[in-house]
Amino acid sequence: MKLNCLIVDDEPIARNLLEGYIGRIPEVLLVKKCKNATEAYEALHETSIDLIFLDIQMPTITGTEFLRSLRRPPLVVFTTAFANFAVEGFELNSVDYLLKPITFERFYQAVQKAIDRKTPLHPQPMPETPDYIFIKQDSKLVRIDHADIDFLRAEKDFCWIFCGGEVKYFVSMHLKMLEEMLPANKFQRIHRSYLVNLSKIKALKGNTLALRSEEIPIGANYRQLLMEKLGL
Repeated sequence: MKLNCLIVDDEPIARNLLEGYIGRIPEVLLVKKCKNATEAYEALHETSIDLIFLDIQMPTITGTEFLRSLRRPPLVVFTTAFANFAVEGFELNSVDYLLKPITFERFYQAVQKAIDRKTPLHPQPMPETPDYIFIKQDSKLVRIDHADIDFLRAEKDFCWIFCGGEVKYFVSMHLKMLEEMLPANKFQRIHRSYLVNLSKIKALKGNTLALRSEEIPIGANYRQLLMEKLGL
């Protein structure tokens, strides 16, 4: 059995070191090297991934924030230069926590742990899917319940999150990244710039839909799937 894996680290030297280590272990197959969370989200969307070697201190979105955002995360081995995140790392059910500089012997041990975790002796119950997300606002993480979100609007490399018709959060994340964090049975992309909470739709008229006092355009490429989701 081979484990499809990702390397997610903003340092080229660290990525290349881990790539070399992976090449020496036949049980793991490197699918992609990612320098940030955005590239990692894209890789997870494109390919089935079993294991991520994940740095913690990365710009914009840290490794722990990235892991918390995933609905069904793969196995994760943290690779970091900072020992003070170890407790949080294991609270997130990581396979292992490797401190840089990482030796091949220590890396190999972590891979064997991942292999053991991937083939448990007894079936493991699926963890409950959280009904909220955390986003970074200033220097803190803010919790937003799914039920409170009306819609999300993209603005270049950023997004607005609209809640209660009034409250807005401006986050430095792509809409695609936020779409991955939210349940597909409750949220639907209806335009390249809009993602809506299906339960908040009040009316549809032509190529627009109404959410509270907002009217949002429906893109031609998204209309059919939206109608199917709404049972229309």
